[in-house]
Amino acid sequence: MRAPLALAALSLVVVVALVTPAISQTPKTGGTLNITQREDLPQGFAIHETQTSSTVWPSMPCFNNLVIYDPAKKVESLDTIVGDLAEKWSWQENYRNLVFFLRKGVKWHDGQPFTSKDVKYTFDMIREAPDAPAKLRINPRKDWYANVQTIETPDANTVVFHLKRPQPSILMMLASGYSPIYAAHVPAANYRTGCVGTGPFKLKEWRKGEFVEYVKNPDYFVKGRPYLDGLKYVVIVERGTRTAALQSGAVDVPFPGETSKTQSEQLKKAVPQLVVTPVSENVNNNIIMNIKKPPFDNLKVRLAVSHAIDRRALIQAVYQGGGIIGAAMAPKPHAFWGLAEKDLGGLPGYGKAAEEKATAKKMMAELGYTPDKPLRVEMVTRAIPIYVDMASFVINELKQIGIEATLKQIETAQWHAMAVRGEYQIGANLTGLGADDPDG
Repeated sequence: MRAPLALAALSLVVVVALVTPAISQTPKTGGTLNITQREDLPQGFAIHETQTSSTVWPSMPCFNNLVIYDPAKKVESLDTIVGDLAEKWSWQENYRNLVFFLRKGVKWHDGQPFTSKDVKYTFDMIREAPDAPAKLRINPRKDWYANVQTIETPDANTVVFHLKRPQPSILMMLASGYSPIYAAHVPAANYRTGCVGTGPFKLKEWRKGEFVEYVKNPDYFVKGRPYLDGLKYVVIVERGTRTAALQSGAVDVPFPGETSKTQSEQLKKAVPQLVVTPVSENVNNNIIMNIKKPPFDNLKVRLAVSHAIDRRALIQAVYQGGGIIGAAMAPKPHAFWGLAEKDLGGLPGYGKAAEEKATAKKMMAELGYTPDKPLRVEMVTRAIPIYVDMASFVINELKQIGIEATLKQIETAQWHAMAVRGEYQIGANLTGLGADDPDG
């Protein structure tokens, strides 16, 4: 269960630009972009077996989707979706059939032709169709495609998704960074250690714990692209070292969501040529509780946790004001579906902080726990600074109502399997990169 603690964090993406060309200027070709990677790739390049941007961020240059969100648009929506491997698409039968018309002449990095067979292979595997030719070791997004009845390939350049009911939002999930197309002739397990894609860059080398290096794909289907000769994702685990590398010019781009508001201001002051762009990354902070085991099988304990956490203070302490109050989804203008702050007042934990804390203390006292006689639990979180920051804040909040939590940090490669198996009591988590739609 996810407790109704959430905030949609507005993070800052910082890009080094020694010269910022006007839009009308002709782009220059050549060069290698050095990009920060906050940890080694937990699942290699196997995006369909991952739930983290630590895999998606350094893997996407190798891949293409059927459709993507226009990267030039600040807010992702149905209206900003553009073609990628699909040149165009059409809804039929009152939004029950979605037909994709694929690009012709596209090649995989090993020279094999891309066809509709690859699309069917990918999504039959994800939705675990009865006749799927392959199976994923971990399948985080099977539910995204539960409404797909069958996938048909009338010819090599056409794919039809037959749906059980109308679902326009499926396009938004197909546009996600979690929805690349795999090659049908490459075993799915191979993507854990290498990458054969159709994307603008081909994998040159993955030196584990150090870097991922790509070279330009000379056969990319968009003529004249990519402009760069290569990309290099440099693994820098320690937060201060990452910031220093960006400031010194050792890397050109930080990992998304890892540069705080305060850090970006300091960097801009130190290096005036840095370009700092605030963006809404649609990530929410949330507390997960195992409702199948004590003590969080008790509704009163779960409610006390939600009442205890001062969300406004969390935004100031952890994000230096670079966040907004929300529930499960981000509100307007950053997204579309989320509840506005004025509508959140009736939810546990969204009222006045002192009153919410008093309610939480009372509930715990009724269960026999106080700050002097606390309920002792273990809180897990991923071994990444921004996760530890949030977890540490929450631990302090819970201590004030009679819940004493010790923190255990889990490596990303083990995190999602641990959560699925239910091997935890309570956890501090960040959830993001999903489609801005209730179906996603």
